[in-house]
Amino acid sequence: MFENLKKDIELKLSNSPEFQGAVLPAVEFAPAPEHTGADLSLSWAMSAAKVLRKNPLEIAKTAAALLKEVNGIADAEPATPGFINLKLDDNFITVAALDRRIKRSDASYGSKHKILIEFVSANPTGPLHMASGRGAALGDSLVRIYRALGYPCDSEYYVNDAGNQAQMLAQSLKARIEGKEPPENGYHGSYLIDMAKIAPKDLKEEDYGRWAMEYLIKTQQDDMNAFRVQFTRWFRESELHKEGAVQKALKSLEDNGYAYKKDDAVWFGSTQDKEAKDDKDRVLVRTDGRPTYFLADIAYHKNKYDRGYTQLIDILGADHHGYVPRMKAAVHALGKEEKSFVPIIHQLVHLLDNGEQVKMSKRAGKFITLRELIDDVGADACRFFFASRTPNAQMTFDIQLAKKQSNENPVFYVQYVHARIHSIFAAATEKGLEPGEIITPLSAQERALLLKLVWFKPVLQNCLRDLSPHHLPTYLMELAGLFHSFYDSCRVIDENNIPLTRSRLLICQRVAERIRKGLEFLGVSAPEKM
Repeated sequence: MFENLKKDIELKLSNSPEFQGAVLPAVEFAPAPEHTGADLSLSWAMSAAKVLRKNPLEIAKTAAALLKEVNGIADAEPATPGFINLKLDDNFITVAALDRRIKRSDASYGSKHKILIEFVSANPTGPLHMASGRGAALGDSLVRIYRALGYPCDSEYYVNDAGNQAQMLAQSLKARIEGKEPPENGYHGSYLIDMAKIAPKDLKEEDYGRWAMEYLIKTQQDDMNAFRVQFTRWFRESELHKEGAVQKALKSLEDNGYAYKKDDAVWFGSTQDKEAKDDKDRVLVRTDGRPTYFLADIAYHKNKYDRGYTQLIDILGADHHGYVPRMKAAVHALGKEEKSFVPIIHQLVHLLDNGEQVKMSKRAGKFITLRELIDDVGADACRFFFASRTPNAQMTFDIQLAKKQSNENPVFYVQYVHARIHSIFAAATEKGLEPGEIITPLSAQERALLLKLVWFKPVLQNCLRDLSPHHLPTYLMELAGLFHSFYDSCRVIDENNIPLTRSRLLICQRVAERIRKGLEFLGVSAPEKM
């Protein structure tokens, strides 16, 4: 509904004699500041001032007078330095709030574009840790939102099951089986002690690494299932080597003039790409003929493009900043536009328990696994908390807060509204009452709640614009707060006023639907009882 209102406003402005003939900026809505008493705020006049070369406040005054004539707008007022504050008609808000459609209207998008989001992709040498959980929550929520809005989007977990990792894992496991410490540069986590106890007795020494890696891959898959994350595909690096994809990628780089030989090795000329701004060239093939991980990564990204994906979104950990410029240069070297490769780097997670930060060291094998965190606080709290911050911000995960069964805990606060509405409907059903048409004029609380429902699709669009689901938890908490205000002020079930009861039951129903759908995009459950 907002899209239609924007079109109507833009048409009204462009057709007016005052603005006709100028290339006018697009109209963008924002919630109006509370003190204005309005519903929407436009900064359009300030953008248009650059084109029209007029005072933005004067433009706002002219535009406000025009917009009062647009269907759905009850009032329009200019405000300094050039804002236009809009009051919407109650009927417009009601119709817009009841509209369940959230898919994009451009049906041709899917025939031209295909998105692949790769995330987690942790080495199969140990269990997943908390940072992997943050990447998983980020990636999975983006996939869900993309699909809900009608974008073709797949998800992928890249498994580095080639190279010398298996050998080092084998040595570390063998040492644990023999009751010894792993090599200094091996894997020291206590999980290997547990694995040593269950390793097959007849396992050949040369099979230690492969058995351990397959066991850990299965563990990671189980962890993702427990975290409610389903990947379109688990893509193994070994597949690339079997298919000769690594050598084909190397040839492509050579053909495009990006690979050269020096010191008995093959190098990638990443510094040739001035836009990528890599600080040095990178080795592709070592002096002993073995390909580097970087060459395998280039082959993997080439494989993504070869499968028809047009936008590659890679979600990377905090230690991957240096990886970005070289991969951007590689994408360009493969003949693709650099903007088709979109890296997202998420920052570290600090764990707080009883007010104190939990010390962790991945190198020493002392860290909180994702499964331990899920078992301790639940997948709901994990997913909601991880999604609540932007990827580029470090976050503190408060274990005790995540466990609280009170309104202090944001996920409980939102889920409780969903459960409360179900209890309202249980009481209504007992009395034979069902939702009906919404009655206008609306009370202030009804109006605020319905207007918030209208913002659901724009919030989802903002999540994709910023490639972060953090807007959604904020929206759900605000919606929950407005419902509490509505519930405290507006009696829902009133047998002496059936039409009003049925009207408010419909409002409650739509709020529950929005909360359930919003939580679903975050991978969080919507309980009917709490």
